Amino acid sequence: MATSNRIAEVAAAVGEPARAAMLAALMDGRALTASELAEVAAITPQTASGHLTRLASVGLIAVEKQGRHRYHRLASPEVARMIESVMQIAGGVTLARPAHRVGPSDAALRQARTCYDHLAGELGVSIADALCSSGAVEIAGDAAAFTESGRARMQALGVLEPDGETRTRRPACRPCPDWSERRPHLAGVLGAAIYTHALDRGWVRRRAGTRALEITPAGKVGFWQAFGVKGTAH
Repeated sequence: MATSNRIAEVAAAVGEPARAAMLAALMDGRALTASELAEVAAITPQTASGHLTRLASVGLIAVEKQGRHRYHRLASPEVARMIESVMQIAGGVTLARPAHRVGPSDAALRQARTCYDHLAGELGVSIADALCSSGAVEIAGDAAAFTESGRARMQALGVLEPDGETRTRRPACRPCPDWSERRPHLAGVLGAAIYTHALDRGWVRRRAGTRALEITPAGKVGFWQAFGVKGTAH
């Protein structure tokens, strides 16, 4: 159970500009070295090492060793959800959809980006909307349900393997508040599977140095055929 001291400890770890920048950089789901994260945060590698030790000590990041190299990634989808929520609050959330543009000013980030291991932005929200309209997914508040017809459809498309949901304790699907659209996109097993499916088939490509994704010509066709969404900005 979380105690007030533990909550304060995690909040203090996040609430430092360099550490916040490094956590944001890890939101695309990749693992980065200390040098790469130091560059993101505009600090020295030595300083970055101390910050990374602090983040690891409170369970926000995990460290993987590969030969002589050490790679850092967010510790869990729950950490990613927390960071995305902080970004949303920092961007100025209102109860009603504001008339002015909110979220990232970069059009590419608004159109399609990663949120840890799933799709976000206009593309991610459009897929969630389409799946809800077709009855594949049901969303109510902060909960979501993956229907039997939806599961069969995703398996037929090759997005999910028949036993894909039994290999993990993660929820089958979960609504994740979208930083720019202010409506939910899909996380959980389904959200991750859709992103992996799109990446493997070349529907999207990562853009260097950013969470933004490029939707390829194949992706415009693929997203339309699979989900009924155009895969382009509104």
